[in-house]
Amino acid sequence: MSQDFTIHFGFRQLQLLKGDITKMAVDAIVNAANSALAGGGGVDGAIHRAGGPAIMRELDQIRAQIGRCETGSAVATGAGDLPARYVFHAVGPIYRDGTHGEPEQLESCYLTCLRLAGERGVESISFPSISTGVYGYPIEAAARIAVKTVANWLAGDAGALKTIKLVQFSDADHQVYRRQAQELRGEFAAGSAS
Repeated sequence: MSQDFTIHFGFRQLQLLKGDITKMAVDAIVNAANSALAGGGGVDGAIHRAGGPAIMRELDQIRAQIGRCETGSAVATGAGDLPARYVFHAVGPIYRDGTHGEPEQLESCYLTCLRLAGERGVESISFPSISTGVYGYPIEAAARIAVKTVANWLAGDAGALKTIKLVQFSDADHQVYRRQAQELRGEFAAGSAS
């Protein structure tokens, strides 16, 4: 089993963790949702199973208002039975070949969720590895985008946000995220790792 990895940005921190995102005690949990906001497998299924039917009831109301959620965007609901206040349902890109806007759409997922966090005064948020399951985004490239995007956010004006957790379910994915964080560490404006 791998060790957790933390990068500090003054009093803020980016944590890379191997574990079950549905058990993370944070203000907001990010769900890797589909554009229909209709539930699914992987992280989406796990969040709905752990959070209970209240989350889907809220999504039904949101769907009735907006129809669908565009790729790169996200919507917020309550967290039901999860140890959080909110779930941000982010729609990542389906990977084709990396030349059809996938990197920008994936980065937009993270940024949209960070903006939703700021609007709600969230101090802690956990992200899964968005789009790397059935959507087929290569883990190395996705991890690099995730780590770089959230680290830059923490190094800037992150508002109330104090902790961002990037949570990987498998040890193999966790090792990829750690490697990307170590490679990018020199680019972070104010980060120090432990």
